[in-house]
Amino acid sequence: MIAPLLRRLLLVLVLLAALGQAGPVAAQDALKADDYKTFDTTVSQIEDVVVKAQVDDERLSNMRAEMVKWRSTFSAAQGSNADQIATAKNQIAALGPVPAEGQTEDAMIAKRRVELSAELAKLQAPVLTATEATTRADSTIASIDKLIRERHADKLLRLSPSALNPVNWPTAVSMFRWMGQWIWDETRWRFTRPMNVDQLRDNAPLIVVLVLAALLLLVRGGRWMRRLTTWLLSKTQMRGRNLISGIVSLGQVAVPVAGAVLLYMALERASLFGPIILSLFSALPAVVLVIFLTRWLAHHIFPADPEQESAIGLGLEDRAEGRLQAVLLGVSVALYDLMATWIVPRAANFLGGAASNIAADRAQQVAQATDAAISVIVVPLQVFAAVALYRLGQILRRQSAAGRSGGEGAFRFELIYWVSSAAIAIAVVAPALGLIGYVSAANALIWPAINTLSLFAMVVVVQGFFAELYVTVARTPEARHDGLMPIIAGLVITCAALPLLALIWGARVVDLVDLWTSFRSGVSLGGVRISPTNFIVLVAVFGVSYAVTRLVQGGLKSSILPRTSLDQGGRNAIVSGVGYAGVFLSALLAITAAGIDLSGFALVASALSIGIGFGLQTIVSNFVSGVILLVERPVSEGDWIEVGTTSGIVKSISVRSTRIQTFDRSDVIVPNSDLISGAVTNFTRFNMSGRLIVPVGVAFGSDTRRVDQVLREIAEAQPLVVLNPPPVIALIGFGADSINFEIRMILRDVNFSLEVRSEINHEIVRCFAENKIEIPFTQQDIHLRNVDELAAALRELQKIGILPPAQGKPDV
Repeated sequence: MIAPLLRRLLLVLVLLAALGQAGPVAAQDALKADDYKTFDTTVSQIEDVVVKAQVDDERLSNMRAEMVKWRSTFSAAQGSNADQIATAKNQIAALGPVPAEGQTEDAMIAKRRVELSAELAKLQAPVLTATEATTRADSTIASIDKLIRERHADKLLRLSPSALNPVNWPTAVSMFRWMGQWIWDETRWRFTRPMNVDQLRDNAPLIVVLVLAALLLLVRGGRWMRRLTTWLLSKTQMRGRNLISGIVSLGQVAVPVAGAVLLYMALERASLFGPIILSLFSALPAVVLVIFLTRWLAHHIFPADPEQESAIGLGLEDRAEGRLQAVLLGVSVALYDLMATWIVPRAANFLGGAASNIAADRAQQVAQATDAAISVIVVPLQVFAAVALYRLGQILRRQSAAGRSGGEGAFRFELIYWVSSAAIAIAVVAPALGLIGYVSAANALIWPAINTLSLFAMVVVVQGFFAELYVTVARTPEARHDGLMPIIAGLVITCAALPLLALIWGARVVDLVDLWTSFRSGVSLGGVRISPTNFIVLVAVFGVSYAVTRLVQGGLKSSILPRTSLDQGGRNAIVSGVGYAGVFLSALLAITAAGIDLSGFALVASALSIGIGFGLQTIVSNFVSGVILLVERPVSEGDWIEVGTTSGIVKSISVRSTRIQTFDRSDVIVPNSDLISGAVTNFTRFNMSGRLIVPVGVAFGSDTRRVDQVLREIAEAQPLVVLNPPPVIALIGFGADSINFEIRMILRDVNFSLEVRSEINHEIVRCFAENKIEIPFTQQDIHLRNVDELAAALRELQKIGILPPAQGKPDV
């Protein structure tokens, strides 16, 4: 079923390309009255046929395709005369509003209004006619789709003869017997013709070479390519070896398929087989493709190499069983594909030929016999596939259940858990339906489920290839799991696989085409139609404008502003202002270029303005405060400020908040409104100088004049201390234990106040020791009252044994 799926995907791409070109061509062709007459005749005939519902699905599909062509033509015609209509409306609007009842209007203006209204009606007539025809075509297409869906539902719910009933078995045996007899008679007849024997003799060398090459490629080709892949992984140490080996591993599929093609060519050149058996051999490459592609996917999802990482973390034993069950599913899909494309279409012909030899009027019996034969053939294959699907679902569910507890891959395991649970449920329900007799319903469940698992595996493998490619280019092996680009690539691949998933589960190509057409036409929001083209233009223009803004910011920051007399805070303010203005202008330019009319959103914006005013007033306040900070610049980046209890260096100022790095290297985010409305101490805004006060205490009895001289020498010796004005040594007062002095000095750079304070304290200790100046410490005298009473109490305690006897004379 994978080969037909690939053909459908190619058809979808072709149709989409055709639709992409059909619009402009149809828009250029002017519709005539004869075209509408032809359409009326055609749509009337189709409506009669749909009402009677007596045509097959192929005829319905053809009629639908014809209606789609007419609808595309009329849709393009709806845009005709657009410029002339807009001009006429503008001219009418320029004449002013229509006078109210009872009021008169200038005769010339009234005459011109009538002329323009008549011209506008004439221009809008083709548009209205095309709109009406488009609506009728849409209605007819909807009726056809409804009839097709009803037929499909009836087919799914049709009860066929049960494969469990032994009465139906002879019918299937008879079908195979008649088919075998037909093939035997055809082949025997061709062997008896001398011309075919002569042609076989002439082509014998080529046929032998083709058969030997085909058998060699079929039997050994996959193993050779697998060994080559293993050799590349073990012997090659260059970057991208996993990517190269993965691409080379595709030979495990391509080489056996090439062998199947060579075998078919050899049998065709033998001229000994008729069209029936040759048509069977022509399906051999598709069967080989499905089996070996499934095997290739199984080896990537369940790798045999213990060192190779499994996509879902399976152990070696579970990997081996997973590969086995996946290959069995591939075999079952290939056999069902062969039955659906070769055996089933010929079953009615064979049984019909057998019935015609007995009686002429047995159409109903032939149809029942065909259903019975198909049921007996397909249901065992459904059971075979269901067993493999059930076992594979158990493996995936058991492993995913262990990984759902949490961690980085919890979502992936959650998805695998639900997919595997659905696979187990389908594996139980589908064969039960088939055995009861709902063969079509069972086919509609089990085969799409298997193909869905194959599609998921293909998405995982392709995403792995993109991850390896990104690792090779970026030269960062850890980006395989942590990089953003592999995740984005996986998302794009998943979205690209959605049409295939829809086709697997019964969607028609025309449904996807209609969906794509609706997507291209866009959606209407607030009276404004937004299409993918508008979105692409908006993103492109905004991206280019934003890139230009960043270039201008870079030029200002690196080349222009450093040559000015502005400080660093002023430069940052200008760069930030240019950035905000650039983003605003980029958005405005992108919206204008995309043709989006913002007036349609005026009502919505008015309704939201009240809520924004109340709910976002704090954010707006911080935004305005940020603008004030950038323009007025009371605080700049690099300033040492103190806000409340927070003190540190300003690292960045944005439109909402300011980031302050404290001296313990922690970042504090302060709202801008606090910097504008509250008290802020800026130690370094206008200059770097600042005062430092160092308190010093000396013992009572010290020479205060000598202390003053020593402290002055220490302060003046510091390199960062300003000598004009000179340091001040002040005797502050007398404390309980010391005479208190203060050294008050101005530093050239207040940022080094801590270092200067520490150095001065070191010098104070050294100089005071040299000059015999004592630094006092706290002293306390304790006086005890009622000493006699305390001594008597102690003696009483010694008498009663609570305290030990005193040794010698008590010191009380």
